[in-house]
Amino acid sequence: MGFTKDILEKNKKWVDQKLSEDRNYFEDMSKGQSPEVMWLGCADSRVPSSLVTGSKPGDMFVHRNIANMVVHTDFNLMSVLYYAVKHLKVPHIVVCGHYGCGGVSAAMTHDDYGLLNKWIRNIRDVYRLNQAALEEVTNMNDKVNLLVEFNVIEQVRHLAETSIVQEAWKEGQSCEIHGWVYDLKSGAIKDLDCSISDTSAMEDIYKFDFKP
Repeated sequence: MGFTKDILEKNKKWVDQKLSEDRNYFEDMSKGQSPEVMWLGCADSRVPSSLVTGSKPGDMFVHRNIANMVVHTDFNLMSVLYYAVKHLKVPHIVVCGHYGCGGVSAAMTHDDYGLLNKWIRNIRDVYRLNQAALEEVTNMNDKVNLLVEFNVIEQVRHLAETSIVQEAWKEGQSCEIHGWVYDLKSGAIKDLDCSISDTSAMEDIYKFDFKP
């Protein structure tokens, strides 16, 4: 069976299954979305947000890229963030990395990855900021996984540093940013306890002064 035919057959079976459970499923779904979460995850094919969280379509507004990065010049991500916060009013944003991340591993080498060099350089900045703690770890797998955690924590901070999120907070909108890591070997999600819901603990240089 060809690739396209196989996918379309699976789609048909899925449609039939959903309609057998609820004949109005697709009609109701088409009326709009009101997700509770914006999910920023890694593009790794083994970490589908809805499956690992047991969520349904409509529960999460999703953006994925290599190593779940928040780069302030990435207009794709910033557009997703703007829509999620300003229009969908999501009360939660989750940055979810995963242990054994290929992007994080690549950033710890001196290899030339072509176009990817520009992207993973941002992860090397996270390494530099946490170099002392990382260089205490001798096992390479453990070091990669520790950098995965540091990277998630840093991306949570980067989200809090955006004018998009800070303006929402100023207007009294509830929007909490969380940092999680998914374990491919166990299927479990670890909360890194680095949530941010206001600017109180943020360095003053990153705070915006919004004019009336």
